[in-house]
Formats: sequence, structure tokens, C-alpha cells
Amino acid sequence: MDFATNDLIVTGALGWLGQRLVESIVHGLPDHPALRLPAAASHVRAFVLPGQDATELLRRCPGIQIVTGDVRSTEDCERLFAGTQRAVVFHTAGVIHPRRVREFSEVNVRGTQNVLAAAERHGARRAVVVSSNSPCGCNPHPDHLFDEHSPYRPYMHYGRSKMQMELAVHAAQSRGALETVLVRTPWFYGTNQPPRQTLFFSMVRDGKAPIVGGGHNLRSMSYLDNLCQGLLLAALTPRAAGQVYWIADRRPYSMNEIIDTIERLLEDEFGHRCAHRRMRLPGLASDIARAVDFSLQAVGLYHQKIHVLSEMNQTIACSMARAERELGYDPRIELEEGMRRSLRWCVERGVKF
Repeated sequence: MDFATNDLIVTGALGWLGQRLVESIVHGLPDHPALRLPAAASHVRAFVLPGQDATELLRRCPGIQIVTGDVRSTEDCERLFAGTQRAVVFHTAGVIHPRRVREFSEVNVRGTQNVLAAAERHGARRAVVVSSNSPCGCNPHPDHLFDEHSPYRPYMHYGRSKMQMELAVHAAQSRGALETVLVRTPWFYGTNQPPRQTLFFSMVRDGKAPIVGGGHNLRSMSYLDNLCQGLLLAALTPRAAGQVYWIADRRPYSMNEIIDTIERLLEDEFGHRCAHRRMRLPGLASDIARAVDFSLQAVGLYHQKIHVLSEMNQTIACSMARAERELGYDPRIELEEGMRRSLRWCVERGVKF
């Protein structure tokens, strides 16, 4: 890859995606020939929250600069960009499962506005901002695929915050001082996974993975290296300025396929005895969870498991056609290989599930 003399900034650098993106910049992406060559680590700034331990990231990526701060602080964002040259910022920081609903607005909306404002003031060249499927909600029917022309139908407070974030990005683009690219990604998976993903593996092994309805609803997923490829291409491609792209694996998977694949890998390749059961729930379970989730969020509360259950009978699937056509996006890792790498990462590091 070639970022010339650009300084590269990654917000949320100790998050699931942020860590892998920093590694991809510093070491290159071996599965993607055009992105195999690393960028200079000395030009990479990793923005991490106060109190987070960046020791392991520094071990894997020596030479990067650690900047401590919070996107909610305008002063911290100013320090992040101070002294940079034509910076390219990858804004991955955000909150998905907060303690309180107000955090969606504080982090996803105002935090993004702070980052963009600092980027403009310091003459940054481009901001690649990570969004999600939630501004568009769930697909209106099972065989529908979202594309870049799909209308906003935000799913609850998280979706609304991401929609407002996207509008802030469009406003920055229209001001003309900063190029922006929005990357929408659905459910992602891969190395450096958080405990909630490890718990999902345990549930599959123990026969407690929920299938709501028939399990035929489709979900687009993004293996992390595919997603990092999309983010890097969005930063490097001139024509991407001002555009929105969906980035995910090449095809969506049914919930049955996702859980069957994990179960097969656990048993056949990693020596785990699986229960070969599913927690089968009627579609009504998600409908009830959705009503409870809506009621909780209406009074400012958030419950992660209820929120996840509320979507389990929905189709959330997207098309990568525009990214393939305009960015040269080529997602080479699909579900089985991506989950194999995720499980191997857990085994090699002694992560218990």
C-alpha cells in the first residue's frame, strides 16, 4: 500500500476492529496482493482511551505512536491531530452496547463531530468513518439486499445515532475542507475477539445457540481482514471521496449456516465435543424482545442480550457490488476459513470457551 508521507490515525485503536486495522497498516494484508506492503509504523497514531493498556498492541506493532484521549473531548481530539501532515484518519471508535442509551449520542454522534472538526482544523486529507447496517435497519423482505441507495430506516437508538453520525460526515464533506468516505459494515468476526464472541462459540458448543424461527434468515458478516481491506481501499482510492460503501463478505449466510459451520469446526478441527442441539425459539420471541428493548430504551436503559435477541429473526444482508466495482474490493475470506482462523486464534492464546 502507498500512503506516501501521510500520517495515519486510527481512533478506537484497542477495539476489536481497531487493533486489526493497526496491524494491517503496519504489517500489510497478506491475503490481498495490492495491500501486502506495510506502511511506516512511525507515521501511525493509535488513539486509545485513558486507562487502556496498549502494551500488547505496541509489542505487535512497534514504532506506532500511542495518543491517550476520548473522542468526547475536543481537547483530546486536538492533541490527536497536532503536528500531523495531510493525515488520513480511520474513525473506528464507537459504542455498540453501552450502559446507558445516552452514550450512543455522546460517542457516536458528538465524538465523530469532534474528530471531524479536529481533522479539518489540522488539514487532514481524508476521513474513513466506520458506520453499520443499523441506519438502514433490517431488510424489508427476506430476499432483499441493502445497497448504497437504501433509505434510512434506523433501528432504535443505535441506528439513529449512526444515521446522525453519517449526516455529520456528509456535512463535513460538503464543507470541502476534508474528504470523507463512509464504510457500512454489518456483524463482523475474526481475531482479537471480545468475550461476547467467545461466549457465542461456547453457546454453539453447548447446544444453547439460539435459532429464532427457522434459522433461514440471512445475515451479512465481515471477516476482519476483509473489512480492513475495504477500509484501506476506501482511504487509497481517489474516486471514493464523498461516497458510501457496504463492506462485508461476498455473500450473506443463513443463521443455520453460521452456527452449523462453527459447530463443525469446533468438533472436527479443534477437538471439542458438541451437543448438536439448538435453542429453538419461535419468531415471536424476537418480536417480544423487540418490544421490551424499545420500552427499555425509551427510558434510557439498554440490555445487550435483549437487544441481540430482538434482531435474531431478521434478515440483515447487503450487496458489495459498488465496493467491488469502484474500490476493487475482493473479499477472499469466507465464513468457514474466517471462523477457522478465529477459533485458532483462541486456541493459540489459551482463550477458554
